[in-house]
Amino acid sequence: MTLKPEILSVTSIAQSRLFHIERVDLRFSNGKEVQYERLQSDSPGSVLIVPVEGDELVLIREYAVGTERYELSFPKGNIDTGEEPQTAACRELQEEIGMASSNIRLLRRTIISPAYINRSIWIMLATDLTLDPLPGDEPEALEQLRWPINRMWELLEQEDFCDGINQLALYALGHEMKVLPY
Repeated sequence: MTLKPEILSVTSIAQSRLFHIERVDLRFSNGKEVQYERLQSDSPGSVLIVPVEGDELVLIREYAVGTERYELSFPKGNIDTGEEPQTAACRELQEEIGMASSNIRLLRRTIISPAYINRSIWIMLATDLTLDPLPGDEPEALEQLRWPINRMWELLEQEDFCDGINQLALYALGHEMKVLPY
């Protein structure tokens, strides 16, 4: 069994309102010392919800500043401090698509890049949806789009469905339903 590296020091390099960057000095069991940088967040993580109503997926289209265009995605958002992922998922559904779910369960927990960040994302499946909107924090109204489940793999061909977590959520749903893309 390989020994974990020894953390020699952790130094804060930069801070934003959402993240801070740290330099971590490590010593590996073979004596080699290296420096890494990591992105840290004080947030407990975020949720991405795959809402299913009847035989359709419910998606949203919202502006993504990273790509500077509107992207197609599943509802998502941050988990508030002290909030459980399932509670956050229900709240985000109400804020982003105006619906609540009486059946939300975990499909998969993931971390985008464990080598650089400590932030978990819980991918949840939401069914048994009912109309129950809450005011959200979005700067503009989100466009809602319905997509037939029997054509779910066609989402991967959509240029504006490029977020890797959304694609992982689609595969997690396919695994759950035992429906593979090939």
